[in-house]
Amino acid sequence: MQATLRTIALFAALIGLFMAIGWLLGYFFGQGTTEDALLGMTFFLAIAAVMNFIAYFFSSKIVLWSYKAKIVSKSDAPRLYNTVNKIALKADLPMPKIAIVPTQTPNAFATGRNKKTAVVAATEGLLQTLTDDELEGVLAHEMAHVKGRDILVMSAAATIAGAIAFAARAALWSSIGGRRDNGNGIILIVAAITAPLAAMLLQLAISRNREYRADREGSLLIQRPLALARALEKLEIANRRRPLQSGSPASASLFIVNPFNAQGLVSLFMTHPPVKSRVQKLHQLAEETGFIG
Repeated sequence: MQATLRTIALFAALIGLFMAIGWLLGYFFGQGTTEDALLGMTFFLAIAAVMNFIAYFFSSKIVLWSYKAKIVSKSDAPRLYNTVNKIALKADLPMPKIAIVPTQTPNAFATGRNKKTAVVAATEGLLQTLTDDELEGVLAHEMAHVKGRDILVMSAAATIAGAIAFAARAALWSSIGGRRDNGNGIILIVAAITAPLAAMLLQLAISRNREYRADREGSLLIQRPLALARALEKLEIANRRRPLQSGSPASASLFIVNPFNAQGLVSLFMTHPPVKSRVQKLHQLAEETGFIG
């Protein structure tokens, strides 16, 4: 119950951030009145409502489209299909759709609004990089997200955070030709920089605990924590060497490891826990349970 309330509060904060951008745009690019500010805030609230509707019903399709993922059958990808089906039977879950992302960067994600509409996607690079045990560990992690109903929350958060980033950029560009007296342009530039950062921090709060939990639940499901640990180490190295060149960083939280290049200060605000910490927890889990493999 507490986790649900925290998630609701975080989503409310994301929507509130979106409305704040609307308030600023309405005030500084209208006549500078409270009525203009309220109009802008109301307009962006309506956009937030539409974004939530889209996120609920279409976020999975948007994510799959943005990464050019293709839904495949058992005959198209027997190794991927059989591995996911094996995990689904163990977890007492319906068989999700499976998809392949045409990139050599090894990674995976799950999306969909519920267990019946879930899609588990793997990149071509993932299938080429991992052993069977490691692949099963990664896919068990994704199926743990499905079972824990994380995928709607993470997909919706990614959609709203992406919208905030877009709105902030619009505010930045608008500041060039809008009302700039009394420091308005500076205020909008500051808002354009800080709003996406705040959205990223909120995503981080939503995502990190879910990643630890999916690591644990997925590993217990297949009884091989060390297989997932080995996979995570491989994926971290491979994604640093060959980060994704397309897609939005707002959707990074959907992947099992961050697929984008993150250096310096930016790495402190990633939606994923450090892989080193995740691997340590998996080794501890192996010692606690006696599941070695």
